[in-house]
Amino acid sequence: METYSIDVFIRDLAVAIPLAIYVFLLICYVTRKTYDAMIRRGVKERKAVYYNRKIIHIFVGGVVSAFIPFIFKEPFTPFLFAVLLGSFLLYKHKSRKKYYWFQVDENKYEVNFAFAWGFSILILWLYLGNPFVAMLPPMLISFGDGITGIVRNLLFGKRTKHWAGNLAMAALMIPIGYIYTGYWGVIASVVASFVERYEYNPLDDNILIVLSSSIILIIAKFFSFGL
Repeated sequence: METYSIDVFIRDLAVAIPLAIYVFLLICYVTRKTYDAMIRRGVKERKAVYYNRKIIHIFVGGVVSAFIPFIFKEPFTPFLFAVLLGSFLLYKHKSRKKYYWFQVDENKYEVNFAFAWGFSILILWLYLGNPFVAMLPPMLISFGDGITGIVRNLLFGKRTKHWAGNLAMAALMIPIGYIYTGYWGVIASVVASFVERYEYNPLDDNILIVLSSSIILIIAKFFSFGL
């Protein structure tokens, strides 16, 4: 396993601060504004909430994961900030002071998202030794799951599991999977696009996507299948 110095951690913590501010502003301010704008335009409350959840998937999880291999030198800092974010969102639920513009009472899937995102980066980066390959599962739950929700919301106006969303996810993520991980990225993206349709509360699609795609990448690496 590669060793990391304290200088690397300090450097990455400094790099993470602007990203943390970006994330904080997006979830606490920007999405509140988008929620208010949608409500003023007559969008139903639950539909506006669902759109915001997918905006966060894409512009928090997706954008940040796209930057990580280029600006971080180790996986512990992204993992730490993901855990802090997940813990903060869980606290908002427990304190009954939830962010109504994207959090709902019936599930805490955005908390699962933060933890699944962070753990996948940490485990895969350390095991695979390649930060670009390690980004595929977090991208799958960010860009991939994000586009499923937007497509389904546009078509049906509510949260529903319909194959149209899965096809949109596959169309988006297969090219991204190939760019980042080659043919194994294609396989992982196809499988993840399939399992996204299923969830067993509290085991939601975020966890299933990360588990299925990570297992494929780990198997490929373990058996030296060209990953």
